[in-house]
Amino acid sequence: MKIAIVGYGKEGQSAYNYWQSDTNQLTICDQNLYVHLPDDVQGQLGLEYLHGLDQFDLIVRSPSVHPRDIVKANSETILSKVTTVTNEFFRVCPSKNIIGVSGTKGKGTTSTLIAKILEANGKKVHLGGNIGIPTLDLLIDHTNSSDYVVLELSNFQLVDLNYSPHIAVCLIVVPEHLNWHTDMAEYIAAKQHLFSHQQPSDIAIYFADNDISRQIASSSAGQTIPYFAEPGALVKDGYVTIDGHSLCRTAELQLLGRHNWQNVCAAVTAAWQISHDVESIRQLLINFTGLEHRLEFVREVEGVKFYNDSFASAPDAAIAAMEAVSGSKIMIMGGFDRHLPLEHLAKATKSHEAELRKVILIGESAERLAKEFSKACFNNFEITTAQDLSVIIAKARSFAQKGDSVVLSPGFASFDMFKNFEDRGQQYKAVVEQL
Repeated sequence: MKIAIVGYGKEGQSAYNYWQSDTNQLTICDQNLYVHLPDDVQGQLGLEYLHGLDQFDLIVRSPSVHPRDIVKANSETILSKVTTVTNEFFRVCPSKNIIGVSGTKGKGTTSTLIAKILEANGKKVHLGGNIGIPTLDLLIDHTNSSDYVVLELSNFQLVDLNYSPHIAVCLIVVPEHLNWHTDMAEYIAAKQHLFSHQQPSDIAIYFADNDISRQIASSSAGQTIPYFAEPGALVKDGYVTIDGHSLCRTAELQLLGRHNWQNVCAAVTAAWQISHDVESIRQLLINFTGLEHRLEFVREVEGVKFYNDSFASAPDAAIAAMEAVSGSKIMIMGGFDRHLPLEHLAKATKSHEAELRKVILIGESAERLAKEFSKACFNNFEITTAQDLSVIIAKARSFAQKGDSVVLSPGFASFDMFKNFEDRGQQYKAVVEQL
């Protein structure tokens, strides 16, 4: 079979490993002329990498490539040949105990919490998807029919998903990735695919306080359960509770911020459909410290705490960080500008003015964000054109006083100055560790 692997990032490499055989002829199609290819495959590289795909029997789309672009370079009928690593995983996975998590914020934290709660209950759990392990790679660990699979799934993976998991979870959804999607309606439609193939025996979990989350979950034919409201998990009188059980006090959670209460309640609601072991859930919740680059405490230097929230690539995530880190703080914001709305970020920053020692604006978005701040009558910011984080952090330290925090929570993507959010966070932490 002639197979085109379109895009050769993590999922493209996973696709190569999965479909490589004596009976398949693989061609890797990538816009990057200099991508390193295996010796045994052909390459179709450069600006016309999507052209002529009709010659292939199967086309494996990587998440970064929109199906629309494949159609533009070929024809509408080409989509009948297109699959993805995620679709193939759902098709062949021996286990149907699959939990899928999507939303705009909190997917990685929620997915990890679900997996750890189930593991604490003695289940064998496989965690992957957008969180870093391509779904097909999970099969290498010999997934069995009795195992549980937790998948973090982004809109890029969901846009043409033809399957739904047994338990689907939709977190808060706000405008995001509108440089990739045609509009917000398409973004919502992509998320709906997580639910739209569910059967009446399946379960749809959604964030009760978000109308879009509710709308997305309503496309399910299964049982719908809200969280942050009964009968799902919620915060009541300072406790995380579900089904009449008080699991722990919110003050005992090591995850910073009220937004993480939502993630905790989402994870508990999903895991509760499988395990009611109150004590193991409690111990997991009070000991879980979070994921790297998500409001990660780095260290304290001369009485100033440093936090790495590089994963915050949307304005709402920066707002959450502003609210989560208590006390006086210096925020570092800015980055690659996908032209998302910024008015609400500016208003939120103005409302936290009393606790903001300074906001330092970096990257290509700095000027546009500065204009929005000025419109909101917030003027306690400074723009820096520095590209070196050591210079940026030194600037932040010059404003900090003992007891303050310095928080890298950009609210924008990283691609103007860094390879990705991991690179941005690692560079930040490396500089802070050397202070």
